[in-house]
Amino acid sequence: MRVAIVTYVIDHNDGQGRVNHEIVAAALAAGCEVTLVANRVAEVWRNHPRVHWQRVPEGRLPAALLRDQVFAIASGWWLARNRHRFDIVHVNGFITWARADVNTAHFVHHGWLHSGYYPYRLRDGWRAAYQWLYTHVNVPLERRAFRQARAVVALTPRIAAELRATGVPAAGIEVIPNGVDTSEFTPGKVCRARFRLPAGVPLLLFAGDLRTSRKNLGTVLTALADVPEPVALAVAGTTERSPYPQLARDLGVAERVHFLGHVADMPALMRSCDALVFPSRYEAMSLVVLEAMASGMAVLAARSTGAAGFVPPDAGVVLDDPNDAPALAAAIRQLTADPDALRRMGQAGRAAMLSQGWGAMGERYLQLYRRLARRPAAAGVPGTDMALKGESR
Repeated sequence: MRVAIVTYVIDHNDGQGRVNHEIVAAALAAGCEVTLVANRVAEVWRNHPRVHWQRVPEGRLPAALLRDQVFAIASGWWLARNRHRFDIVHVNGFITWARADVNTAHFVHHGWLHSGYYPYRLRDGWRAAYQWLYTHVNVPLERRAFRQARAVVALTPRIAAELRATGVPAAGIEVIPNGVDTSEFTPGKVCRARFRLPAGVPLLLFAGDLRTSRKNLGTVLTALADVPEPVALAVAGTTERSPYPQLARDLGVAERVHFLGHVADMPALMRSCDALVFPSRYEAMSLVVLEAMASGMAVLAARSTGAAGFVPPDAGVVLDDPNDAPALAAAIRQLTADPDALRRMGQAGRAAMLSQGWGAMGERYLQLYRRLARRPAAAGVPGTDMALKGESR
């Protein structure tokens, strides 16, 4: 089978890029020929005999909205000339103007816009206006991309519902959760000194993009101010152009909040912390939540966080409202008051993740590829082929 995968980055150390990295590995293990239409590709694939990298140079335009369009046009033009070479074209959201067989919804802008937590308005300054524009441009572009695909992969049942709300037929949606590396992310030696983190205190972890309010670190810091010492917080993420170091100072918790910048060795950091606190206001699928549970950490999330539905009741706490700082503070106090209960939660989360490895995810994508490849798309009738879901696998 000849497969083309279209995405910006395919790499082990990238969120969406990691998913596609594992799909490439599964496809190659099954004997497929793989073409990667991407800006950046992991070195392991660059010299593989059955991998071709069709590089789309990264643009230097000043805004992601413009760079995305350059990629979409360039990749769409190349695919228009080479589509006949592939049995399956797999894309990720709105990323190209070419039609696809499979489209994975890593983020649904329509869902974010209508989540109830969307914060951006045109009148709130140029940064907010740009975010508003970015969302409103992507909503119709994604809708078009999803509707034109023969099959759309939702990472969670919640995302499947959001896709249906954009007009994707229910029969055209396949739910395939992301995987997690349970050998890399695993309980083990605590090494707080390596990260200059305090020993002997309850230590929470927050990981994510610190430039956006969507990840909701502000509510975490506000809650921490209502939690007594010595509970501390490690924050993994680049602080450049981030307002949160100043917010920590304003709230009087700066000495208990440890901003680590970009962390290359997340498994070691997760082994060194007690619980993940991640009440994101909107996520399609939070890989960090799965990795934390695989590492034996308790999880404190919100229902708006994509992977919250995978957190067993005995593995953590899931809040109804991500913005409820008093409820978050109460949950932190509950988690950190009983170290034994905290360890049991981590063990329950670890047990839940043992069946959710990357190999299982990759095999489900391959099953989908095979079903679609057995029946070529009906000319001019995109989005109809997932009636095949009823066939045996």
